[in-house]
Amino acid sequence: MLGAGLAVGLRIVLTFFVARILNLPYLHLIGGVLILWIAVKVLMDAEPEEPGNHRQAGGLMQAMWLILVADITMSLDNVLAVAAASHGNIWLLIFGLGLSIPLVVGASGVLSSLMDRYPIIAYLGSAVLGRVGAEMILTEPMVHEALSLSRYTEWGIQAIAAISVVLIAKFLMKRRAAQARA
Repeated sequence: MLGAGLAVGLRIVLTFFVARILNLPYLHLIGGVLILWIAVKVLMDAEPEEPGNHRQAGGLMQAMWLILVADITMSLDNVLAVAAASHGNIWLLIFGLGLSIPLVVGASGVLSSLMDRYPIIAYLGSAVLGRVGAEMILTEPMVHEALSLSRYTEWGIQAIAAISVVLIAKFLMKRRAAQARA
């Protein structure tokens, strides 16, 4: 509970910070690339873990630290997505946080069970992140001005990004499985 509380507090601070700096040059580009990488990683991490391949805490402080570090690394996509989707509007940012934090914290166990039962959820989530990553890259002022794409072309690129992250993750999972067998 303490680790989850710290994680929520940290997520709020990080999201407000990210929302404030999203107007810096190249940040949309960097954030979009990070989201694309996270989209691939989310799908790869959704693959069932081998027994004995996870770390356990030795005490309360270590458990809190593990939860906090895990939440920071796993919530980067959420922080970037909420900050990007708000487009600098503080009320949208507050709404996004108000909606996403309870869902992530409260429903994570249910979502994890559903993802185990219905793996398509992980694929859809990765595809959505792929689309959001492409959108962030395309909204980078330098990229937007250089390409001058129509709205339909941008949607096409976002769809290709959504499909690509799934295909790349599948390729990497097959490669990892082949290496494990070897």
